Amino acid sequence: MQFNTVDFALFFPIVFVLYWFVFNQSIRIQNVFLLIVSYLFYSFWDWRFLSLIFLSSVIDFLVARQLKSTLGNQRKVLFGVSLFFNLGVLFIFKYFNFFIETFTEAFLLFGRPISYSSLELILPVGISFYTFQTLSYTIDVYRRRIDATDDVVSFFAFVSFFPQLVAGPIERASNLLPQFRKTRVFNYHKSIDGLRLILGGLFKKMVIADNCALIVNDLFENYTEHSGSTLFCGAIFFGFQIYGDFSGYSDIAIGSARLLGFDLMKNFSFPYLSKNLIEFWRRWHISLSTWFRDYVYIPLGGNRVSNFRLIFNILTVFLLSGLWHGANLTFLFWGLIHGVVLIGTIFINKNPKLGIFLKDQKSPVVDFLKIGITFFIVTIAWVFFRAETITEAFGYIDRVFSLSFFSIPQGNKLFLIVLMGYLVIEWFQKKREHLLDIRHIPLKPVRYLIYYGTMFLVFYYAGDLQTFIYFQF
Repeated sequence: MQFNTVDFALFFPIVFVLYWFVFNQSIRIQNVFLLIVSYLFYSFWDWRFLSLIFLSSVIDFLVARQLKSTLGNQRKVLFGVSLFFNLGVLFIFKYFNFFIETFTEAFLLFGRPISYSSLELILPVGISFYTFQTLSYTIDVYRRRIDATDDVVSFFAFVSFFPQLVAGPIERASNLLPQFRKTRVFNYHKSIDGLRLILGGLFKKMVIADNCALIVNDLFENYTEHSGSTLFCGAIFFGFQIYGDFSGYSDIAIGSARLLGFDLMKNFSFPYLSKNLIEFWRRWHISLSTWFRDYVYIPLGGNRVSNFRLIFNILTVFLLSGLWHGANLTFLFWGLIHGVVLIGTIFINKNPKLGIFLKDQKSPVVDFLKIGITFFIVTIAWVFFRAETITEAFGYIDRVFSLSFFSIPQGNKLFLIVLMGYLVIEWFQKKREHLLDIRHIPLKPVRYLIYYGTMFLVFYYAGDLQTFIYFQF
């Protein structure tokens, strides 16, 4: 069940009414109801994989409770059980075939062909998201940063909370779990803001992302037939497609949760307005970037290490980030590009002479130049994210930087101008919470004109229905 379908448009209002007006006798009854509808929501994808969510919830709940009263090496053993199960299931479903094929090709290069059998498995929707969410809970309990909960219903509801179950934001137990234990009262103003988020998210997904998809699919499938300038525009279109797709999903998820009385973490903060790659990763997929920061980068030593170790730490994080997105060399290379450029940014920043350019100079011209350079780097990296194979990615890039790069691009140039105009709107909204946070506009008719205009665009200018890209991760 996708957020941009009639099914969800029928499902969510029913849940909303039952949640606030029928099952509102107590927090526990509301939590039981949320647990049931969350499992029902996931079953629309494939009911067989509910067992994985259930087992992950059981194991992490029991392990965390035992960690609370266990000392010494037994704590490490218990923690290892949680890691082994969660990462093991993720590895089997998502990475087993990739590593087997990679090792087979490596042996073939050395003249030692080996036979192998791949597993015919379907990737469970959202497995990377809820695995990281449950893992963070166990890690935080192990580190004694939070106390293990004894409320099994609240914990199971936390793991499977349907607004963010299949594509995030990847919530921390310290933020979301306490919200299942406190009384929730319907808040009109928060609910209205939730509706704003949902409307903005549907606009990003259906008007921007889905229309971009029509162009992107053709250009990437037939890249040898197009000029370099056209293909570069195609990479820009994909950049907007994945941004509109994923940030749109996040906005709808956050807005839906807000309508139910929950506050989820912000997952995007106008990332294409970033002035360098460091800032980009503070604004893009915030729940994942902070997860890797807290559970991988800092434990490795963070930035308080030698230059060699700093390079190792950053590359490790970005290669793992690439691998998290998918079992393909294209994602690893995408992560590598970001890691290498970010390392260069850090070392340039350390240089007193070169670092001047990266520092804020309160010059709009310099700011726009830095935003443009960052956008260019991110756009080129997106080619590896979108391409089916590493060969296709390099072929696409080679074609982009051919002499035809300087030709006039073919295709829908008007829509490209529209996308640039959308960035201008984001520029004016950059200090607001989200795209349709227009409470600062004093005239009510103007605000309603914007809301109804956005709804008009969603209904009449939506592209063909496309599955959310991040569902595959």
